[in-house]
Amino acid sequence: MSQVGGVKQAAIAIAIFGALNSGAAALGQAAPASSPQVTPGSTSPAKEKLPPARSERQQSQPPADKFPPNPLAISEPLDPLIPYDYKERALTTGERDELIKAADRLAVIGAQRLQAQDAVGAYEAWNQELRYRRVVAALVDEVRALGRVGDAAWAQNNTQQLRYITKRLDEIRLQTERPIAQLEADTRTPPELLAPARRMELVEALGLAYQQVRLPKIAASLYEQVLANARQQGDDLKLEATLINLGQLHLGWFDYANAARVYRELWQRSQARQDLFNEPLYLGQLIFVHEQAKQPKETIFYQQQLIEFYRKVNDPKPVPALITRIANNQRTLGQLDRAEANYQLAYQSAQPQSQWADAGDALKNLGEMYRSNDRLSAAQRIYTFLVDVERQAYNAYGMMNAYDQLGQIHLQQQQFAEAIVAFERGREVARQLKFREDYFTAQIQKAAAAAGP
Repeated sequence: MSQVGGVKQAAIAIAIFGALNSGAAALGQAAPASSPQVTPGSTSPAKEKLPPARSERQQSQPPADKFPPNPLAISEPLDPLIPYDYKERALTTGERDELIKAADRLAVIGAQRLQAQDAVGAYEAWNQELRYRRVVAALVDEVRALGRVGDAAWAQNNTQQLRYITKRLDEIRLQTERPIAQLEADTRTPPELLAPARRMELVEALGLAYQQVRLPKIAASLYEQVLANARQQGDDLKLEATLINLGQLHLGWFDYANAARVYRELWQRSQARQDLFNEPLYLGQLIFVHEQAKQPKETIFYQQQLIEFYRKVNDPKPVPALITRIANNQRTLGQLDRAEANYQLAYQSAQPQSQWADAGDALKNLGEMYRSNDRLSAAQRIYTFLVDVERQAYNAYGMMNAYDQLGQIHLQQQQFAEAIVAFERGREVARQLKFREDYFTAQIQKAAAAAGP
């Protein structure tokens, strides 16, 4: 062979080798983790190719088929650290460690990109993280990551990403619902689905993840499974924690009937074990739930139970305000005699303890009830007491309003001289507050004109 011919053949070989290398680079391929690629002068395998930042994506146009239809589906060209034969064999310790480290880095990268307003780049990083965790992590760890990313997607109103997350959660949930016999017969079943304790841990993690993607009915059904298992195992700590989660879930989605059921059980359990810390908390939640559900009769019952609790522990301070709230609910129910008696009781209970704000609140509500029922003489007496209570509470604003109410009642009774006196005293307080002085001046003029010459 001539020298020229040898040179030409060498040149052709170099060109072909270069074309093959450039073609592989264009496809984004990398050597599988089981066969690490070593470059000249290097002794370490090539690292995973992280998703490019947004600035890099703007500088180059990616191929149209860069992403699979579902970005949570595993794709070797996108995921160079995933061995091509990962389904046929167990990962080595080195491969597992590398994938876990890469997934942890991608979780941080995604959060940083989202903070930098690069939502597209954030989900590219997170989706690659989720693909890695799907291969290397236990299902419970994958579910927790899915919930975290799903929570961010919901906050960003990323409905497409939410669909991807929910689809994968559904796939895992359906595995937990398969009979044990089927799971044992399937060699592909993850070991954690066969161990009852680990299986229940996965169910609980799924409950939280479905909460994070805002699917409360599915989340509640999963928590109910955890609850039933805790009852069966006699695990009081897990039972209590799951009930609290369920109560918050139902309350957060305005499911007051189920929230009341859960908090009632929590209250009864706290009563049984004489838990003086949690019993008033659960009663408070029951009161709130029934108030939100517009159920004054049920609200009164739990308010009375809370009063009994405070009397049992010899703590009278919260009692006057609770009695006033009971009276408000009785007034709503049309039980005016009971409401009147309780407003008076609330005032009498607050006085010995110098709880002037609570005493004033009871009198204001009683005065309003009297006025709305045309019991003007009784209302006049109440507002006269209220002026003195507000003075002792150093509540100038309350005094001003009490004088205004007194003046209005005197006007209704055509007691014009008394009305002028009340409005003048109200104006004195208003002048100190630099608030509504013109209003009281106008009321004085109105009362004087009505009185005549």
